[in-house]
Amino acid sequence: MTDAIHYEIGPDQIVTLTLDMPGQQANTMNALYRQAMGATLDRLQADKDRVVGVIIRSAKKTFFAGGDLNELVKVDKSRAQWFYQMTLDLKAQLRALETFGKPVVAAINGAALGGGWELCLACHQRIALDEKHVRLGLPEVTLGLLPGGGGTVRLVRMLGLEKALPLLMEGRILNAQQAFKAGLVDQLARDPEDLLSKAREWILANPAPSKVWDQPGFQIPGGSPSNPSVAQMLAIAPSMLRSKTQGCYPAPEKILAAAVEGAQVDFHAAEVIEARYFTELTTGQIAKNMIGTWFQLNELKAGESRPKAPPVYRMRKVGILGAGMMGGGIAYVTALAGVDVVLKDINLATAQKGKDYSVRLLDKQVANGRIKPEQRDAVLGRIKTTGRDSDLEGCDLIIEAVFEDRELKAQVTSAAEQVVVPYAVIASNTSTLPITGLATAVSRQERFVGMHFFSPVDKMRLVEIIKGARTNDMTLARAFDFVQQINKTPIVVNDARGFFTSRVFATFTNEGAMLGEGVCAVMIETEARKAGMPLGPLAVSDEVSLSLMSHIRQQARKDQAGQGETVAEHPATAVIDLLLNEYKRAGKAAGGGFYDYPEGAPKRLWPELKARFEKPDSQLAGQELRDRLLFIQAIETVRCFEEGVLRSTTDANIGSIFGIGFPAWTGGALQFINQYGVKDFIARAQYLAERYGERFQPPALLLEKARNGELF
Repeated sequence: MTDAIHYEIGPDQIVTLTLDMPGQQANTMNALYRQAMGATLDRLQADKDRVVGVIIRSAKKTFFAGGDLNELVKVDKSRAQWFYQMTLDLKAQLRALETFGKPVVAAINGAALGGGWELCLACHQRIALDEKHVRLGLPEVTLGLLPGGGGTVRLVRMLGLEKALPLLMEGRILNAQQAFKAGLVDQLARDPEDLLSKAREWILANPAPSKVWDQPGFQIPGGSPSNPSVAQMLAIAPSMLRSKTQGCYPAPEKILAAAVEGAQVDFHAAEVIEARYFTELTTGQIAKNMIGTWFQLNELKAGESRPKAPPVYRMRKVGILGAGMMGGGIAYVTALAGVDVVLKDINLATAQKGKDYSVRLLDKQVANGRIKPEQRDAVLGRIKTTGRDSDLEGCDLIIEAVFEDRELKAQVTSAAEQVVVPYAVIASNTSTLPITGLATAVSRQERFVGMHFFSPVDKMRLVEIIKGARTNDMTLARAFDFVQQINKTPIVVNDARGFFTSRVFATFTNEGAMLGEGVCAVMIETEARKAGMPLGPLAVSDEVSLSLMSHIRQQARKDQAGQGETVAEHPATAVIDLLLNEYKRAGKAAGGGFYDYPEGAPKRLWPELKARFEKPDSQLAGQELRDRLLFIQAIETVRCFEEGVLRSTTDANIGSIFGIGFPAWTGGALQFINQYGVKDFIARAQYLAERYGERFQPPALLLEKARNGELF
């Protein structure tokens, strides 16, 4: 028996190995595990003559969480040789289990991801509980890594290249039923007793199993890379991969290489190939950035940005004002989380249109077999549509989601406040209007908060919570709890025009107006994607709508003029006004903006952009374009930090990735500066400021960080 793996021989001579990493909620492949597994394998060898088989189970709620990210993130190039050898030693342990000569069964009671799933793959039989909390797969690619414990080697030999590559390169996670259908799980169990019973039965029925790849004449399913059909698939795979990653993410490319190269050699050589690529990725900066994001997401889930004192509160009834795309989306995710919803609009018919959004999403899931009709009906039954304020009675949260107009928002929130419970939280889904000003429409301003959802709500996981000048901690905590209740990720920021995400997002779309400098539109959009942005700034502007961007700008001018502030015009203003006023192109919803949207065909850049804007002598190098688009967002993020809008580096990085699509490979807008090097970033920003304008000047906080040798 060791601290991490309990060794027990039963009366039937079956050894049960219980994984139970001390002091941790989950089992991980850290140094203690490796030491314990080494000792366990020695004992198994010593007991081999009297052992009839082995069951591996977990004492935790999960089976095995995989590699220890705290350990992985510290491995730099100076420790590459040590890490490479450690990886080979780890593989050798799994291989020793696999070639033990006696049946080894994984009794999977919960999630087995990454290294945990690789441990299961090394077993001769995998039996999983048929429960929804059982999640299986190799998601290392989402952390900038590849499976380092033989995952690419075994999965390719089990499924063949064509079926294995999507699982590996996309990091797909399967439930127990999906894994069973894919042939990755051999049996499903009803309950923990059935799980162990099936494991024992299989061991007694299969006294000397061996993996198919250890048997003479083994062929990879579907054929090796030299097989004509496989070769044809592999011929186009790199270009398809590059079109997805734009070269920003090395992990999928290394996974493809490890899988294909490993399929052409013996098992041991394939594991060596995998270890080399794994070491290269682990010691690289991009994996460290992406692992950092994972840590920061967990900090947010643990409530880092939440006021500590108020107890956790679960909303029971939520009123949503406005049944447009945003209101309908918020209603859907709220009802999906089991909360009753009152969806109100100007009349019942309009409110019903908002509910129809949920109907379409749920019908699609029923058609795909993801949910049952009765589950759909239960969700829809939680959404009540209405045109009357009186139906909001009893709501403990109101979310206003009407058009970005101060007077309209004031009207609907004031009316709703009259009928809700006295302790109700009232939130505005505004993306730009200051919360402190909107709060004046209600009498209990301490109960007013910003809750900025992103479109489409059902897909975007972030919600930006905005603390107004009078918002109290109880309100802030309840907003935070609700966001987690509906399975979204909350960040918390202080009040200001545009808050954090909309303000930084605007710098990206505005920088796309370098079109007005004569830069080629195709180049702008292409280089944005090559930088890792999901869409180019011109495409995004069309999605938002140029008319809405103009309206927001005019509202800002009006508010700032009322406060005696002078407003400096951004170079983008002239380009947007030209498209709107002279060319009558307001964006996608209006039929065309920077792009044309032909029916039944992909969108394409408006051909007239070339003639009306492009200047042959104004073209920029690709790196220059990419830097302009990323640097302007990072600089504005620093300004938000400097002005106290952002409250933490975590909120900044997570908000930038999941709210505005800042490239995940960077680790977030502030981590982009850290990994670039603060002094080098400042020098590059000053160069951009000299060429393209004062907006690129590094803020004082950034200069201070450089002087003190600090990172964000």
